Amino acid sequence: MAQLLEMSEATALGLHSMVIIAKSDELISSDSLAQSLRASRAHLSKVLKSLSEGGLLTSRRGPKGGYTLARPASSITLLRVYEVLQGPIRLDGCLFDKPICDRIHCVLGDLVERVRREVFEYLARTTLKDASTD
Repeated sequence: MAQLLEMSEATALGLHSMVIIAKSDELISSDSLAQSLRASRAHLSKVLKSLSEGGLLTSRRGPKGGYTLARPASSITLLRVYEVLQGPIRLDGCLFDKPICDRIHCVLGDLVERVRREVFEYLARTTLKDASTD
């Protein structure tokens, strides 16, 4: 399927969850996050588990449990969060999985590659600390 930028709902939830967690000085429960993001608790729990397995979150179980960052917010980029949940961003200039043209005369010129590169660079330079400042 032709896509300019792939971002699943899970990745969007993960990015937003990480920023909310970065803003907090306390543990944040998955219920609280799900309510804030108007998301399914079950779906969000899977996302949070992936972020924990990816080394970005730590969790504590129990009634007073929740999630906190595994490292300082200043050391976690949005790109790292994206890649844990989505995999690497494509940086090539083709919308298709298998190119259908010679790319010399693409109808979109270099637009796809420029947009992907700009998104990559933004995510790579923006930390959770940057994203969580109001």
